Amino acid sequence: MSMPKEPNSVKLIISLITGDKGILKAVLKELEDKFGGIDILSARLYFNHTDYYKDEMGDGLFRKLASFENLIKPDSLPDIKLFTNSLEDECLKENRKRMINIDPGYIAMEKTVLASCKNFSHRIYLQKGVYADLTLIYRADNFQPLEWTFPDYAENSMRRLLKGIRERYVHQLQKEAYINA
Repeated sequence: MSMPKEPNSVKLIISLITGDKGILKAVLKELEDKFGGIDILSARLYFNHTDYYKDEMGDGLFRKLASFENLIKPDSLPDIKLFTNSLEDECLKENRKRMINIDPGYIAMEKTVLASCKNFSHRIYLQKGVYADLTLIYRADNFQPLEWTFPDYAENSMRRLLKGIRERYVHQLQKEAYINA
């Protein structure tokens, strides 16, 4: 019989999609105020795999991916998603259209998980209307996409970025184990 045990802390990541640099800067500040310093911030990644946000947010969208120095508990993901949803609401245009999409998730040793408020066959309900989307698994020294992985997360450039964040996370876990030894 296996015995329950608490999981390791995980590395918080937050994806931001927008076409407005000013909104991005303001939201990044809010996120740092809430979750602590950003240790990795990606270059601008053009968001051109889908027109999903075009009607609401317009053309010229790009993504930035941030990871945070402070590790989190995996079960904090629903509260983080609700907070990022409230930030999106604060950034609505007068016509109630979004100016930014903010999607939190985390990197663990063996996977990348994103939070969603939309149910689907591969998403597991957490709480408070939030689901966990298993987006990538870590195997053979790299993140591997799954059949439902978003196309941009399946790209080599994104998986390299996430692998770099994972390497930082591994270093943090090793340092934490050394300090707690």
